[in-house]
Amino acid sequence: MERRLLVCGSSTIICPCRKFRRGLLYLNMSKEQYELKQSEKEEKRKKEAWSRMIERLVFGAIIFLVIAGFVFLAIKYKGSSPEQPVLGMNAVSASDWTKGDKNAKIILIEYSDFQCPACVAYEPTVKQITDEFKDRIVFVYRHFPLSQHKNAESAAMASEAAGRQGKFWEIHDLIFENQKEWSEALNAEDIFAGYAQKIGLDINRFKDDLNLKESKDKISGDSRSGLEAGVNATPTFFLNGRKISPRSYEEFKNAISQAINNP
Repeated sequence: MERRLLVCGSSTIICPCRKFRRGLLYLNMSKEQYELKQSEKEEKRKKEAWSRMIERLVFGAIIFLVIAGFVFLAIKYKGSSPEQPVLGMNAVSASDWTKGDKNAKIILIEYSDFQCPACVAYEPTVKQITDEFKDRIVFVYRHFPLSQHKNAESAAMASEAAGRQGKFWEIHDLIFENQKEWSEALNAEDIFAGYAQKIGLDINRFKDDLNLKESKDKISGDSRSGLEAGVNATPTFFLNGRKISPRSYEEFKNAISQAINNP
């Protein structure tokens, strides 16, 4: 086909062949842009689908952990010995470890975990309270080992083993005073055996008593009573059955003094 420029006035008309080629080029560019947009949309869709899948997996994992936690608690505490009674918040059990007068009208109960840093921080205050009020109150120590503390239950078992030889409070103090030494140790029971020797226990009997079912049931009974009373952290204190949260020695002292003066 002959190509010519047609001039009409001041306007230049381009040959139809050129228009056709430009049209093809435009179509090709439009197709590439379309495919690029489609590719971007597909990539975005894949990313959104992946994000939704991750969210579902995370949510599913959280649900699984929550259910597993409830199952663990149900097995641990419902599966304990049926002979172990549920302990009261305003009464002293024959199996309780106590200081002061067991017949006192003022009953202070602590639910504690030997590996709990907050429990260690409260120890000087608790000692000061028991030293000051002596036989005007009865102080009760109950076990509440938390699952995240890997050696807490072993420490509780060690205290029970020492208690069977009449030295619960002696090893109780050593375990708390040296918490940093054994809390993350792989040989915690060996360390507790060292404390047992230090306070003059029959070491062979102590080691034999470290895994007694009776002691495990005692610890489970303490924990179960705490759960039923709403304990969810350590230390937790009850004064004549009422939960208290003293933040200092003075608050502790005032709460007990009021209970004594207003029976």
